[in-house]
Amino acid sequence: MSGTSLGRSTLSRRAQECANPPESPLWHVYSDQWHPSSNPGGYVNVGVAENSLMHAELEAYIQTSTHVPQTAFTYGDGPLGSKRLRNAVARFLNRRLHPVLPLEMEHVIVTNGVSHAIEHTSWAFCDPGDGFLLGRPYYRAFIPDISLRPGVEALTVSFASVDPMSVEAVAKYEGTILAARERGIRAKALMLCSPHNPLGRCYSREALVAYMRLCKKYQIHLVSDEIYAFSTWKNRHDSSPPPVEFTSILSIAPEGIIDPLLVHVLWGMSKDFGANGLRVGYIISQYNEAFREALLEVAIYSYASSVAEHIAANILEDDPWVDNYIQTNQTRLAKSYSLVVEFLNKHNIPYTPGANAAFFLWVDLGKAYLERHPERRRDAGEEQADNGTSVQIMQLLMKNKVFLGGGAVFGAETPGLFRIVFSHPRSYIEEALKRIAQAMGDIEAE
Repeated sequence: MSGTSLGRSTLSRRAQECANPPESPLWHVYSDQWHPSSNPGGYVNVGVAENSLMHAELEAYIQTSTHVPQTAFTYGDGPLGSKRLRNAVARFLNRRLHPVLPLEMEHVIVTNGVSHAIEHTSWAFCDPGDGFLLGRPYYRAFIPDISLRPGVEALTVSFASVDPMSVEAVAKYEGTILAARERGIRAKALMLCSPHNPLGRCYSREALVAYMRLCKKYQIHLVSDEIYAFSTWKNRHDSSPPPVEFTSILSIAPEGIIDPLLVHVLWGMSKDFGANGLRVGYIISQYNEAFREALLEVAIYSYASSVAEHIAANILEDDPWVDNYIQTNQTRLAKSYSLVVEFLNKHNIPYTPGANAAFFLWVDLGKAYLERHPERRRDAGEEQADNGTSVQIMQLLMKNKVFLGGGAVFGAETPGLFRIVFSHPRSYIEEALKRIAQAMGDIEAE
């Protein structure tokens, strides 16, 4: 028996299940990242949801505004987060999301990133073996966040030809609830990614109300992950369907629609402020005091750094700076989106229209590739060609040293879909697009 096998046998069953994870191409990407001068042969990464458009401004602000106080070297106000930051978050979101019931400090719990916030909701709302509803396609880490340690089943919802952002899609969730019941699984919560990752679109107010009514009907918790709430922008390219403006679920009066005890929102600094590494997220639950009290017992495992809390509070308390920052970021996101759309149109690569939020374009490289290589469909048969093309495209992308997120890891219902992250400076995006074109065979590799 090898040392690895012997070591695995000493672990718990749940640890053994995680001890041999599938190899991810990301580790190759991270260890060999592209730089125009120091490493021009490295990987260009447009597959990870990071926004580097405002890093220079963020760095300058933190360097000039941050004086770390002695209290940052202590446990501060406890694992739920500092009172200063929780007040700053409440004030900031009141100003920008216009909640029906104004947020107060007590409504906010600080975590070391939104991933832990997601896990906390799964732990608190579901018993092991219960179900947490999640529509396809989905943010890939929702699955482990919901299921890995809480022991909860992610009940993924398929839509076929129905628009997953539409009111009509809500019926698909109900069908999944009932199908799970037949297997003995109780759906206890529903996760919305609003704005949506990877589709880059927003739910209409009508759709959100329909979800609220569904959750009332089955008495399940509605969790709205609004981590991209302020990463919205003007889409000047797509007219059908017209982009839907973002609506926070906090701005919808719950009376007559849902028991407000069932409504919760997640937000954080990673996306809207381009600060994934700051590791600060928030759970907002205005009405459910029992939920907030329960988290006190487990929040020690999601304790945010006091230094990170201090930096986050500095940012959120500075109204003029933060307003300018968000507006500038939105303008740059729109320009980056336009750059990629123009490339896709030029190269006849289909993409899902209607995006106006987050950092993503959902593109059909599979269809584009088979149009360039019709012999694959003719020789292999349509279904086999479609299924094998995604793997081949990923291999070609990696060969050309450009990384995109493949649709399979997002639970895409059809093969050949990829997610492009466009929230990078122009030179970086242009290098990525050039390599995508090379992988698709549109231009020769240099």
